[in-house]
Parts: sequence; structure tokens; C-alpha cells
Amino acid sequence: MRLVWKHQARADRRAIYAYIEAQNPRAALKLDALFAKKAQSLLKYPHMGRPGRLPGTREWVVHPNYILVYSLTAHSIYILRLLHAARLWRG
Repeated sequence: MRLVWKHQARADRRAIYAYIEAQNPRAALKLDALFAKKAQSLLKYPHMGRPGRLPGTREWVVHPNYILVYSLTAHSIYILRLLHAARLWRG
């Protein structure tokens, strides 16, 4: 099984990092490492979280403020988005 960060998820991750880094660079590094670790753990436990709001997706609260949105195939886990928990997501 392989883990793939889709373009929008990578952009979400960079934006979160930049926003937090402006106030606290150390916290930004720590949070980004958490995102990477949680995503990597999907390779071992691919059904973490709950069924997503969109068909074929799953959502996992990886931090009190952030939700990892992903989909599964037989051979891959696709990280689709990394969203703030207060943000509405429609795809």
C-alpha cells in the first residue's frame, strides 16, 4: 500500500504551516510532524476516523483543530485535504 498526498492536501498543509510559523515556528514544525505521523499511520490502520461527508471518503480528526480527509483504493491511500475543524468542506 502507498500513501499519496494530493495537490490540494499538500497546499493545505503548506498554508497551515505558514500561518502557524508566523507566530510560532517551533509549533509549526511540531504540528507538521504530527500530520506526517498520522498520515503514515494510515498505512497500518487504513480505516481510522469515520466515513466522510462525501461518498468514498473518510475523515479523521488528527488534532483537535484539524481533520485529515482521505480515500482508499486497493493499493493506495490518497490524502485529499487537511482542513481546520471549523471549516465547511464540500469537496
